[in-house]
Amino acid sequence: MTWAGNFYRSAIGKKAVMAVTGAILFGWVFLHMAGNMKLYFGPEHFNDYAKWIRTIGTPFVPDKAALWISRLILLVAVVFHIHAATALTLKSRRARPISYRERDYVTATYATRTMRWGGVIILLFVIYHILHLTTGTLHQSFVENDPYHNLVAGFQVWWVASVYIIANLALGLHLYHGLWSMFYSLGGLNYPTVSHWRRYFATAFALIITLGNISFPISVLLGWVR
Repeated sequence: MTWAGNFYRSAIGKKAVMAVTGAILFGWVFLHMAGNMKLYFGPEHFNDYAKWIRTIGTPFVPDKAALWISRLILLVAVVFHIHAATALTLKSRRARPISYRERDYVTATYATRTMRWGGVIILLFVIYHILHLTTGTLHQSFVENDPYHNLVAGFQVWWVASVYIIANLALGLHLYHGLWSMFYSLGGLNYPTVSHWRRYFATAFALIITLGNISFPISVLLGWVR
């Protein structure tokens, strides 16, 4: 087996893979949220932004080529992220087959304790999000090439907006713990003197993403965006 294979089989290797793939996903989540802020500039700006995403690199590359390349990178990152997380969970359970009768909830934060089921919620939400606003399969009034209409019409349904809000709250917890622990996995900035800055950064990043994402369905429900 190659060095890379042996490294990935180790717990340290899997944690490193989780950190690297997590960094890729964190970056995409931020760019996705920032781009969706075009919603507040009206349908023309939002739809132009959506069209720009589909035509990045043209005419040097075919239409949507860059979009599908980015999707492929994201898919690979998600697969490795989930596989490494699952393998580490199973390895931890095998190492301690009998769970503690009393858990130390003082040192374990709520985000840490909910990291695993939060990841499952996020995965299910991503599948729903794709079927809802990307393919339109689960959207009752989906209009091709009119993402502004699709988003606003979708969030006007209260339970759909609620799904997005709850899922993004789970995402915020996942981002917080993932960013905070990522520095340990990669070995960077892992010093007591800067420990509090890691927590501040993780908290700020998670809050920005969460508040930004939940602002979209809330703004539609309250009639601020129509």
